[in-house]
This record gives sequence, C-alpha cells and structure tokens, in this order.
Amino acid sequence: MITIYHNPRCSKSRDALALLQQHIQQHNDLALNVVEYLKTPPTEAELTAILAKLKIPARSLLRTGETDYTSLQLNQPELTEQQLIKAMSQHPKLIERPIVVIGDRAAIGRPLSNVSAIL
Repeated sequence: MITIYHNPRCSKSRDALALLQQHIQQHNDLALNVVEYLKTPPTEAELTAILAKLKIPARSLLRTGETDYTSLQLNQPELTEQQLIKAMSQHPKLIERPIVVIGDRAAIGRPLSNVSAIL
C-alpha cells in the first residue's frame, strides 16, 4: 500500500500523485491510498508515525510561510514536538506536502526525486 497525503491544488502534490499512479500501473500488486489531508487531517498519532518514518522533527514538517504559522506563534523554539504535532493536526494546511508513505518509509515530495527514492 502506498499512501499519499495530497493537496490537489498543489502542483508538486499533483506531480507526485501522477508518478505514483504510473508506478502502480507498472506494479499491479500495489494499491494507492490518496488522503486529501485538508479534508481529512491526520490525527496526532498518525503525524507522529509519519514523522518517525520521515526521521525528521515536527518543526521540519511545518510550512512556515502559512498565516497560521505566524498567528499561532509556532516559531517559538520552546514549543514541544507534541505541541507542534497538535497544531498540524488541528491546522492541516501547516503540513508540508505531499507526503508519501510506503510501509516503514516516507518522503516529502519536494523535490519529486525524494518520492522516486523510496519507490
């Protein structure tokens, strides 16, 4: 199973989805799960698991240019991992995109070669 946390309005996310669809056509034994994370935000537990697979801290998954990042004062260095994860779960547009998860591996699809590397 391949899961993509996808935003259809994002060109990078659409590119990653197209790459995955092409890969699945060539490997019929795989299934694709597309999660439009703005409509169905990941839970705190799901984000924690994704971060473990990405092997990055929560702060590295934040989109710092979003208005919510500033208004929620997420730039404060004393915020804990759990506080940042909770903010992303409650405000999913803060999550960097796209994220592709395959088993125990994951990649942020910026650049697209990150996704290719885990296929």
